[in-house]
Amino acid sequence: EIKVEIINQGKMIPKDKLVELYTVQSLSMSQISKRLGCSVHKVEYWMKQYKIRRRNRSEANYLIYNPSGDPFDIKTDLSVEENYLKGIALGIYWGEGNKRNIHSIRVGNTDPGLILVFTKFLREICRVREEKIRFGLQLFSDVDKRDAINFWITKLNISKQQFMPTISRIQSGKIGTYKSKNIYGVMTVQVNNRKLRDWLNSQLVQISPGSSVVERIHGGSQR
Repeated sequence: EIKVEIINQGKMIPKDKLVELYTVQSLSMSQISKRLGCSVHKVEYWMKQYKIRRRNRSEANYLIYNPSGDPFDIKTDLSVEENYLKGIALGIYWGEGNKRNIHSIRVGNTDPGLILVFTKFLREICRVREEKIRFGLQLFSDVDKRDAINFWITKLNISKQQFMPTISRIQSGKIGTYKSKNIYGVMTVQVNNRKLRDWLNSQLVQISPGSSVVERIHGGSQR
């Protein structure tokens, strides 16, 4: 239920009220107008008068898709073991992560142990909400899908509901050794959140600011 605080159309909206609703509570101008019982135009007018910075489209979209706030809570006070886990996970992301996608974190591999470690990092260090951690599977066309799914469910201790709806198929052919190493497919663990992706990439920049990985993250050489 929306709490309505009536603001007379002829009166000003206090600055501290707008800052609280727009900046702290992250309400949209439309939501604020409903809360205060006034027009959107009035809210916009006082936003300009107080020079309150408007959210850009990317920030506004982020709030639409994350109405309850960030779906993660990065832990900062880490134990020795947790710092070790973070270091291993950064190495995995550095080597195996898809850093071109600006909206998500994606790590794919055939090794259940590698995927398990990175998933543990997402759960325990990034503290991502479990329903936001998704898994995608890529299989050869002649591999039994149920066997592969059951394999990964057991190895990763995840639910079937965490798999993305589409399971990609690779046409089988004369690729011998490669196929034998991928009998249960390539598993990708991902979290669709740009803010978390940007934080993770910033950790790579801190480790090695002049590396080629950093150049790929930023789409060119560092200056």
